[in-house]
Amino acid sequence: MLKNIDPALNADVLHALRSMGHGDTVVVSDTNFPSDSIARQTVLGKLLRIDNVSSARAIEAILSVMPLDTPLQPSAGRMEIMGAPDEIPPVQQEVQAVVDGAEGKPAPLYGIERFAFYEEAKKAYCVITTGENRFYGCFLFTKGVIPPETV
Repeated sequence: MLKNIDPALNADVLHALRSMGHGDTVVVSDTNFPSDSIARQTVLGKLLRIDNVSSARAIEAILSVMPLDTPLQPSAGRMEIMGAPDEIPPVQQEVQAVVDGAEGKPAPLYGIERFAFYEEAKKAYCVITTGENRFYGCFLFTKGVIPPETV
């Protein structure tokens, strides 16, 4: 165990999040997403896992250590429901609450059409699959920066 590190974050996930740079993206996926085949096409080239937790719980852990990109651009995306792109299912509502909490203010998730999401996922730094079994529990986050402390 490490102090002040969420226990849901394993060594492989922590290494990947630390290795990512500003503007790199991470996919957090549900159990139905083609995680392994997509992950093989990412920068990291292998699938990472945070098993046995919901998407919201995994994202809570990830955002406890990873800053989101500036408010000047959308940095938290969600897979849209086919045929109902504006519908926000409970799994996405839960993640929205986590993102807002991590940011300390409303930070609306932007929608990404399902097949466009797959294409964006292939360009990500990595894919982290979760134990989320509800449909549309797939998200894309852009890493931001931690500004230097001013004295």
